[in-house]
Amino acid sequence: MQSLALIENWPVPTAAAAVVTADGTVTGTHGPTAHRFPLASVTKPLAAYAALVAYEEGAVELDEPAGPEGSTVRHLLAHTSGLAFDEHRVTAPPGTRRLYSNAGFEVLGDHIAKATEIPFPEYVRQAVLEPLGMTATTVDGSPAKDGVSTVDDLVRFAAELQAPRLLDPRTVLEAQTVVHPGLKGVLPGYGHQNPNDWGLGFEIRGSKSPHWTGSSSSPATFGHFGQSGTFLWVDPAAGAACVALTDRAFGPWATEVWPPFTDAVLAELA
Repeated sequence: MQSLALIENWPVPTAAAAVVTADGTVTGTHGPTAHRFPLASVTKPLAAYAALVAYEEGAVELDEPAGPEGSTVRHLLAHTSGLAFDEHRVTAPPGTRRLYSNAGFEVLGDHIAKATEIPFPEYVRQAVLEPLGMTATTVDGSPAKDGVSTVDDLVRFAAELQAPRLLDPRTVLEAQTVVHPGLKGVLPGYGHQNPNDWGLGFEIRGSKSPHWTGSSSSPATFGHFGQSGTFLWVDPAAGAACVALTDRAFGPWATEVWPPFTDAVLAELA
């Protein structure tokens, strides 16, 4: 895919990208796809997927208490637990605001580790990474932001999101469906969004503007971006997913180059 070559113009030391369609075909790659990059918040979808495996295995229920009083596993996954961004401090009643929270994902990891009696990094490995053959990926440290992976590995995950083997497709559909519709909140790096749609561990594009995906991305697009200059999106309308990893921190450069890149990828797919 010629559109992937646009990453060569990005002001970053290293970048790699790939596109995988809903039938699992990798339609294009560019750059060092075996290079390990810090994921930052692109770690969260991996942690969320492990949480959903724990749910399907019966280790946890989505609506069981977890985190602050009145909060559940579902609230933690959807950033509606009321926990602050990076502190274990409650700033709103559960279910009332979309407060993007690293702390919430750390509480979630601890909750699942307790329920399964397996340290969360090891649970992610057994539940998600190993079955998908993601041998170069680790989620050590914080389940909110400490993952390290490659484009090759994340393509396997992006294929799984489109044609699930580890989870019931209905569970994955629920994960990409808005939890607590209508809530507003801040999308880090993009300011206040009303509504600020989110599923179970996945951000949902909806009608957000500005946004890190493209102007031609469908409202159903879901995924995540990371402060380490990384992103993964799945666009069900296009029947494809895209992964791009870099080693330059997110900033104005990314807000400038990511949307036209995504639009070019979608145009080529069409």
